[in-house]
Amino acid sequence: MMPRSEPLATYVGDPPPHGGTTRERRYYRAYGLTVASDLALPELEPAEPAAADILIAIGTIDMPKPSSEAATIFRFEPDRQYLAWHAVGAFLISDASRIDIEPAPGVGDALLAFPLLGPVMALLLHQRSLLVLHASAIAVAGRGAIFMGDKGAGKSTTASALIRAGHHLLTDDVVALDLARPDAPMIVPGFPQIKLAADAAAAISLGQAEVRPQVHPAIEKMQHRLHGAFSGGMVPATRIYVLERGAKAAITPLPGIAALPAIIKFSYVTRFGRAALPGDFAALHLRQCSAIANHAGVFRLEVPTGLDRIGEAVALIEGDLAAGDLAAPDHTTRDLAADRRQR
Repeated sequence: MMPRSEPLATYVGDPPPHGGTTRERRYYRAYGLTVASDLALPELEPAEPAAADILIAIGTIDMPKPSSEAATIFRFEPDRQYLAWHAVGAFLISDASRIDIEPAPGVGDALLAFPLLGPVMALLLHQRSLLVLHASAIAVAGRGAIFMGDKGAGKSTTASALIRAGHHLLTDDVVALDLARPDAPMIVPGFPQIKLAADAAAAISLGQAEVRPQVHPAIEKMQHRLHGAFSGGMVPATRIYVLERGAKAAITPLPGIAALPAIIKFSYVTRFGRAALPGDFAALHLRQCSAIANHAGVFRLEVPTGLDRIGEAVALIEGDLAAGDLAAPDHTTRDLAADRRQR
């Protein structure tokens, strides 16, 4: 990490020029914030010009760039974070309110948006004292369901199946939680886009979505920009589901001793290691993870293998969210067959 007195970046104007062109500044809404951006971000909801909570500027960043051999460089300080990818570009977050971008040669806005709206935005929201999970979230009748899991577990697929069933997307990939009241965690809506693999998109038709062009051959998931089926207001974080593959759809409450490690594992900032939690951030992050583990039900959700059976998981989730005292799990296992017998 660089000495605190050494400048991390040099800004060239406002907005900074890049490639000899002048960029139009656009305004958007995301995560309850007004975003002023020199980068075109059609993924986000457009907004009228206003005082910006976040400024995104294209320009020169006076920092070392990664080589093809060392493909990434990450550096973290309490009020500045630097992330650079050799094949994409460099991103500097300052004071939780500004993101400067220096694109790699030949890289356009669509590819820059992938890390910008993923790990870069996640770190900025973390700097703004939100708890950020690597997950997807859906609003179901005024209650928020969060889906966490390892790569390939089916987070976005399950969320898309719930959208098809008539529920609303809150956010995909980056889930931000407002813990201003630790006993009442709220999911902050992101923006109306969900990313799906081709087989999932074919099996779960989202008729109200616009499929955007693939931006790079190495990025398999396609971006589905929703027109409708998006929840624009904060929703209570009622359930957190940790997804696993199983023979049948089943939901099992996680005991407290397992719930907290699951939240920590899938919190976005832990992907970058201890260096991303300098100063007091480590203690704050642990308090936030503990709060959400204590005040939202954390459950293991087994999703049947095979996209033709995703409806079984959807029915079980809907029933689970509608049942009884949602904040106090009864430590029993529920499965779809048992629900059907009761009905």
